[in-house]
Amino acid sequence: MAAAGPTAVLSSGKTMPLLGLGTWQSTSEQVINAVKTAIDAGYRHIDTAQVYGNEKDVGQAIKEKIAEGKIKREDVFVTTKLKPNFSRPEHVREAMTQSLADLGLDYVDLYLIHSPINFKYGTDPFTYAGNPEEIYDDVDYIDTWRGMEPLVDEGLAKSIGVSNFNSQQLERLLQNSRIKPAVNQVELHPYLAQQDLVDFCKKNNILLTAFSALGAPARPKVFASGEEEPVLMEDPSVVAIAKKYGKSAAQILLRYHLDRGVSVIPKSVTPSRIQANFDIMDFSLSKEDLASLGQLDRKLRYVGANLFVTHKYYSY
Repeated sequence: MAAAGPTAVLSSGKTMPLLGLGTWQSTSEQVINAVKTAIDAGYRHIDTAQVYGNEKDVGQAIKEKIAEGKIKREDVFVTTKLKPNFSRPEHVREAMTQSLADLGLDYVDLYLIHSPINFKYGTDPFTYAGNPEEIYDDVDYIDTWRGMEPLVDEGLAKSIGVSNFNSQQLERLLQNSRIKPAVNQVELHPYLAQQDLVDFCKKNNILLTAFSALGAPARPKVFASGEEEPVLMEDPSVVAIAKKYGKSAAQILLRYHLDRGVSVIPKSVTPSRIQANFDIMDFSLSKEDLASLGQLDRKLRYVGANLFVTHKYYSY
């Protein structure tokens, strides 16, 4: 893979760029333009999900860049995720087939279980007007995983992993899997450092990927706590470190993850920010500055802390 920026070799043996473009909460036109801008800027990792509803847009942008000769398919690492209402093993292939069709691809580089929290087939927890407990599905994520493993055997997914799993759930999955999870994608930033999870994943050769790394300023209200929350990018320590390095607060927060050995997928639809988010390869944070950022941990979760808390596999 012709990749720009740092990479990691996954437990599957595949190589993954550590810096990618997130695409959650973007309109169709925004996604297409953002992905094309990112590829032009040097990104070689694009993250999407079936639940985002934008796989067709991501696929169109990649197709256009391949047609231009900017990239080949093997140059770009594409991650997508299993929709939580397709988590029964008999439905996994259906979801994978639909994602590939929407993306216009023969395979994805990484396929993730989007959440250990699952819902009944055909339901949508984010539009359901009733009590969400009415549409809970208690399918074991171990069974979901066993529906994922054949996708690797058949070449439909080069690697498989999970998202929003805690260390106890990962440990159980490691003990009950033929193919080990290559990645765990979670919310991660200085206010939610999750050092125990970072250590667990490093010990078990699971690459952590950070979402909402900048504090999720544009997240939907349904994911917010409803309380006034501190703005991560305005934290005095973050601002001071940014000034020291001549970088933006966002660039410091992204570099923080790379220097911890964590992958990161910042979302933006603004061309200048997409470029700026990629321009973090020319410096590293000192041990002292990493420690300073580490001291900001307040176990603050910006995304989904109070959602579906009564589910059997609630992970927060």
